[in-house]
Formats: sequence, structure tokens, C-alpha cells
Amino acid sequence: MKSAQLGELTVSQQGLGCMGMSEFYGAADWDLSIATIHRAIELGVTFIDTADVYGSGHNEVLVGRALHDRRDQVVLATKFGIDRTGGDQARTVRGEAGYVKRSAESSLLRLGMDHIDLYYLHRPPQTAEIEETVGAMAELVSEGKVRYLGLSEVDGALLRRAHAVHPISAVQSEYSLWTRDAEQVTPVMAELGIGLVPYSPLGRGFLTGTVDVNALDAKDFRGVNPRFSGEAGQANQAIVAAVQAVAERRGITASQVALAWVYAQSSRLGVPLAPIPGTKRTTWLEQNVAALDVELSAEDLAELDPLADQVVGGRY
Repeated sequence: MKSAQLGELTVSQQGLGCMGMSEFYGAADWDLSIATIHRAIELGVTFIDTADVYGSGHNEVLVGRALHDRRDQVVLATKFGIDRTGGDQARTVRGEAGYVKRSAESSLLRLGMDHIDLYYLHRPPQTAEIEETVGAMAELVSEGKVRYLGLSEVDGALLRRAHAVHPISAVQSEYSLWTRDAEQVTPVMAELGIGLVPYSPLGRGFLTGTVDVNALDAKDFRGVNPRFSGEAGQANQAIVAAVQAVAERRGITASQVALAWVYAQSSRLGVPLAPIPGTKRTTWLEQNVAALDVELSAEDLAELDPLADQVVGGRY
């Protein structure tokens, strides 16, 4: 397994996103998820990503149980900030110092651990200035409860303000063939020495060509996602077809093409990349890991690069 450098933090070049093991992508399967995490570690995927909001704490408990005898083999990342106590239609992104401290303590309790390797603010805070939030996160570092800090879905100006309070190691944002918004922030990241952790690098599975939007579980939020449903979903099939055409020419899977495209952007953007494709199945995990050995040609990239301009529908 190759490695990537997120600030001063070294991680496996591919991570594992665990959100779908608890919520948003159909029914949960505890045993299957645990087996997938263990298989990831065997394959060298030691950058494990969770959050307190996934399954309202369920995911941190699951990840903690999976890693209880493997803690020293992984770099563990979790996130805080999204408060769902008022219902999903009234979510608040909180960042008050007291809330930051309570969130970290709660996460450590659910995880069954004494420290978090990479602690992210899940979205820009609505209830505090970024200086207060990152200041409280920095205190967690000084207390030994957190090793490194990260942010998610921030713009360049907010990233600069946060980094001035305490070094930020990573920014986690959606980034893939069909979502390029993060490129607006990567120049600041390159300047400050901050790595990018792309989530949903497979377009929430759409780019793999394996998702039947008409057969999604009632608990799968993709059934109402703008890019998956209705006329937009049909129009976006042209993007999948283009990815599959490259895959067939190369003798690999569409998911491997999509991931290889993400890896190929690191030199262009000037930032280290450590994507965290999520899955609860070992079959897809093993396919994803194999993408690290795929090097796309100039011809491949010329076909894939324009696809973002064809996307119909918003991210959410």
C-alpha cells in the first residue's frame, strides 16, 4: 500500500469510508461491516473514516468494536458538528467551544479509545466563528485527545482563518469525476501544505454502473438524490457509459477507472490525495484497492476530464 501525506500525518493512500455501514445506503449489516474493516486492514487500507452523525453514533460504536484489537494498525478519523437533535430538516452545524469538547468526549466513549488521530469539523459552523471552533479543537490536541485537525467542505478564506489558529492537516470534501468543486480550494491547500481527502470518489456509487436507481432500498437516500432520480438520473447515464467505455478498453471496472482518475489529479492540483471510497462489502473493497495500480493514459483522461460539464442535478 502506498502512503499519502496530509500535513504531517501519514496515511494509507486509500482510506475506507464507513458511513454506509450505518445509514444512508440501505440496511446495516454489523457482521459484514466488521469483516470489511478487517479485510481493509489486511490489504493495507489503514485510514478509517467515521463521524458522530452516522447512524447517530452507531457508526462510531461499530468502528470502535472493529478496531478494539487493531488500534495501533490504523489512522482513525472522525467528525463532529452536525447536530440532528431537532430532526433532519432542522440540522444545525455547531461549533461552540463547549460543544466541541463534549462531542470529542462522546466520540471517544463510543469508539472506546483514548485519542482520535484526525478530528474534522464536519461543515462550516453556524453557531460560532471558526476561530472559536478551531481554538477548542486545538485544546483537544494539547490535551492528547486528538493528534491532528481537519475541516470539511470549506472555502479558501475559511481555511486560511482556521489554519492561522492551528495547523490544519486535511480537508475532506466531495471530489470525483462528476464533482469538481474542491478544485476551487486546492490552491490554498497547496500553499499551506494541506492534503485533500475526497469523499464519494465514486459518485455515491453512480459512476460504478452498478446502481439500479429503481431498486434502491427505502432507507437509501440516493432514491431522492437529484443526480440519481427522474430525468437527471437518465441523463447522467451518459456519464456512466463514458466511464464504462474506458473501463472496457482497459479491461478493468468502471469503479477502478473513476478512482484512478481521482489519483491522477494529485500532480495537477499540487496536493496529496487520500480518497475514502465507502463500502460494506469486501468484493467492492478489493476492487477499489486494485485501482491503486491503474495508471490512466492521456487518451483516457481526455475522455474523462470533460464529463463533469455534462452532469445534470445538484449534489444534494
